[in-house]
Amino acid sequence: MLKSAASPLVQTIVPLVIGVTSHRNIPAREIEPIRQRVREFFAQLRHDFPSLPLVVLSALAEGGDQLVAQEALAIGAHLIAPLPLPRDLYAEDFADPVTLAEFDALCARAEVMQLPLRAGQTRHAVEPPGTARDRQYAQAGVYIVNHCHILLAIWDGKESDRVGGTAQVVRYHLGGSMPGLIDRRREARHVLGGGDERLLYHIVCSRDETDGAVANGLQALQALWRTAETASAAEIGMPPEFRLMFTHMAEFNAERGKYATAITAAAQSHRAAEGNPALSMGDVFHAADWLAMHFQKRVLLAMRATYTLAALMGIAFALYAHLEEHNYLIYLFLLLFASGAVVVGLARHRGWHRKYLDYRALAEFLRVQSYWRHAGIPATGGHEFAHDNLLQRQNTELGWIRNVMRVVGLDACTDPAGHGPDALSRVIAEWVGVSGKSGQLHYYERKTVERSGLHHVTEMVGSLSLWGGIAISIVLAVFAHVFEQETKNTLVMFMATLSIIAAVREAYAYRKADKELMRQYRFMQRIFTSARTALDRSIDSVEQREILISLGEAALTEHAEWTLMQREREVEQSKL
Repeated sequence: MLKSAASPLVQTIVPLVIGVTSHRNIPAREIEPIRQRVREFFAQLRHDFPSLPLVVLSALAEGGDQLVAQEALAIGAHLIAPLPLPRDLYAEDFADPVTLAEFDALCARAEVMQLPLRAGQTRHAVEPPGTARDRQYAQAGVYIVNHCHILLAIWDGKESDRVGGTAQVVRYHLGGSMPGLIDRRREARHVLGGGDERLLYHIVCSRDETDGAVANGLQALQALWRTAETASAAEIGMPPEFRLMFTHMAEFNAERGKYATAITAAAQSHRAAEGNPALSMGDVFHAADWLAMHFQKRVLLAMRATYTLAALMGIAFALYAHLEEHNYLIYLFLLLFASGAVVVGLARHRGWHRKYLDYRALAEFLRVQSYWRHAGIPATGGHEFAHDNLLQRQNTELGWIRNVMRVVGLDACTDPAGHGPDALSRVIAEWVGVSGKSGQLHYYERKTVERSGLHHVTEMVGSLSLWGGIAISIVLAVFAHVFEQETKNTLVMFMATLSIIAAVREAYAYRKADKELMRQYRFMQRIFTSARTALDRSIDSVEQREILISLGEAALTEHAEWTLMQREREVEQSKL
């Protein structure tokens, strides 16, 4: 079983996780050149992303796995060793006493994680060489791939049908295919969702065996950056879309550090209010949640300032157009425009809108992942976590959110059987909650009422403008020959002011997506209500977990769509 406590590094800061897969039988003449390639790889990552600590995931097998682990420890990286078998059985793979001693030495310096046996397997079944044992190795490869940001493959480049071999791990990383281990439905989803944000650093090696040459078109000791679609020489550098993704991860670390005191205080207050530390969602969640609220306040402040200035601009220009003796109003108009441009420029330069959306999405996704985990359902099928169910069709820039979740999920390989009914009941009570009282159900009920009220205000302002304008038009038509020009100008100005206020209010509501959010909150209220009803009817813990899985997947999908919709609503200077 995996350790239940998260790595201290994961709790304090988001690292850059490097997974390792390698052949065991690397020729002796290539060992030192490959070691140098690995050193250069780590040095480049350290140079490019100094605020992302390095974590290396290695099963510590003979050959490249141990080589990379040694180099990782040499530079002070944190080493995590997910073992595919119980340690005493796994040690039988090391026929050479030297490599066995190195395995023990590396385990002593690593955070060792014992992966559970696959469903239906026993210790007796995996003791001898064969399919069952090979599938345990494949399971370790899948675990490493699902939790790393970059896979470092020391590989000859040849395809192979060997279950759990390096070629199959690489194939799974880039395309989702792992014959005999990943079922067809999940494999298809991985192919559709993960190919554009899976990055491979490929060091080409030969093999110490007959026909051990590298694949055609490759050269031994060559290093390449690979994705599902592209390959480029290591000297060219990391693909820019991945550099941006890791930059956003580093930015999250920086924001956590900058506001650490306030985040810690808020997290302690939240845990005290919960009264149930057993369901604590962790430091990363609290950081993402606090930062989302922090930048939301800044975004709302910027939007309110911008649209207030826009309304004043419209009024100032209307006054200038109808009051010839007040020429100074055109200067006021320009001053207001410049002030609005400064507000918009500041918000865009500092990325308030993007940070608010990304951190809110991360917090909501972590909420689902955490509650699944506490309920005993962190995974579906043993190795697939919440990060495999979100943002599947989105651009790589948003992939940094999935990357953070991969790190948080490092300690989430938990056996559902190890969670009793009390934990499940607490999750249902805290996550789903009770109508009018608690949980997400009450939250969405409250938010639906709040958004409906804001939408009603917008409609009332629009109606007031419409009927006020019609009324003024009628008055002007009836008394056209009675009113003096100054009176007419005053009424026209009042009508223009009403129209400007209504237009700005409508634009503000559009930018905030009030209508869309109202529909989303109603939808979420309905699914949480349905979940609550279904959970109350069921007394079977297995069925209740299935309901929570469906609820979580619906929430992940809805939050992903919300994130994308809101990213298009950023205030732009051209809209002023």
